[in-house]
Amino acid sequence: MTDSVVLDGGLTCEQVHTIAHGDVPVVVGPAAMARATAAHEVAEEVVLRRPVYGRTTGVGSNRTVQVGTAEAADHGLRLLRSHAGGAGPLVAPAVARAMMLVRLNQLAVGGSGVHPSVLHALAAAVNRGRVPRVHQVGAIGTADLTALASAALSLLGERPWADGSVGHLPVSHLPPHRLDALAFVSSNAATIGEAALACFEKTELLDATLVVAGLSFLALDGLAEAFAAAVHDARPHPGQRDTALRLRTLVGGEAGFTPGRVQDPFGLRALPQVHGPAVEAALHLAEVLRIEMNSASENPLIDVASRDVLHNGNFHTAYLTYALDTARATLFSTAGLSTARLGALVEPTFTGLRPFLADGPAGSSGVMILEYVAHSALADLRHTAAPAGLGNAVLSRGAEEHASFSAQSAHRTSEVLPSNRTVLACELVAAVRALRQRSDAPRGEGLSAAFSAAAAVLDDSAADRPLDLDIEAASELLPSLAVHVRGSALS
Repeated sequence: MTDSVVLDGGLTCEQVHTIAHGDVPVVVGPAAMARATAAHEVAEEVVLRRPVYGRTTGVGSNRTVQVGTAEAADHGLRLLRSHAGGAGPLVAPAVARAMMLVRLNQLAVGGSGVHPSVLHALAAAVNRGRVPRVHQVGAIGTADLTALASAALSLLGERPWADGSVGHLPVSHLPPHRLDALAFVSSNAATIGEAALACFEKTELLDATLVVAGLSFLALDGLAEAFAAAVHDARPHPGQRDTALRLRTLVGGEAGFTPGRVQDPFGLRALPQVHGPAVEAALHLAEVLRIEMNSASENPLIDVASRDVLHNGNFHTAYLTYALDTARATLFSTAGLSTARLGALVEPTFTGLRPFLADGPAGSSGVMILEYVAHSALADLRHTAAPAGLGNAVLSRGAEEHASFSAQSAHRTSEVLPSNRTVLACELVAAVRALRQRSDAPRGEGLSAAFSAAAAVLDDSAADRPLDLDIEAASELLPSLAVHVRGSALS
């Protein structure tokens, strides 16, 4: 088990990915507990002197219905039971764990007013590897009510965890009034957690894309002048300049001169201009998520400074929706360039090799089928890249008349990643085969290591044979290739 992560309002996408997928314990910092305690005390005070949404009233259009003090505990439990709906398949365990982690970190900011024992219970659940049964369908970007209500009932010991266990936590069977039901579920933690996982994996894939493109560049005798600093200083978009710099580092010293070729096809020549927006979109998404994960976005917000509650709209996740939608759109474009490079790799005009990198008798198909697979995956990617933020909904008898659909955008962002990996895997298989046939292994440190790693897992037979295992092996290799790009984007 690695060192613990102290949750104190500084959570990152990388930490979410590591904790959700691994065995890394979390600790709630003392400052966080102090903030949560202070907010809870203020919440207890304010309900005695004024109506507070969800604590002394119903929710949604029931906001005008008063709930008596004697009914408060039962009201909270009924709210959780009634909102633990959900439908469709269960989310992946990593997404469910990411949701609990994000919610715990948000509670540590101190704006919810939940009892401090809730933070201990959530931390214990994360550290014990508990996974709540959370359905994918049920949120529209105005708080993940169904998912968090389900998790709350598991914390209370009323519903089993995904492994069938009930309770068994240091702080289990919390008194319902101490869970402060609405304060707990007033969050988009499930959407944010899923988006954080996708953001980390997208950034990893963008780095791997440059490595795969670098191998294709060598196999195609690419012209490095398209990556020259003067070109990108002439139109200095940050992501474009960063991409060109990283490509120069990758292919530096490798590029030669191809007689008769004035310039490369778009798959190489326009790579910085297409990849750059995807880099910037990933950075913007990471910044939006940093704010979302580390903010008190509850409604109502417990404001300790004024010792009051503030009813607000911070539950609305328009920022996250549009950042996710943009991230998917730009990722689609980078995948489109990958299929373009794949098309060049099967063309003798560019490689000097046989059509489709075939070997054996005349008419052999070689890697012909890779283009079909790549374009099939690209079509799926195109479908899921459509924006989710164009929808709207009017709910709860007209009391809530707008929605961001960030949950749908997060789901789609998760869905594009396997398609993107397939596209890149097809290019990687073809690029490695072309370099093998040319007996032209890369010499530069980054691409040499990447080529060796790929050659170690890809069959070296060029005879006509099934390529599904090659695609699978290449896809699994992609995350490890990302480390061969020096430096973080725009660092």
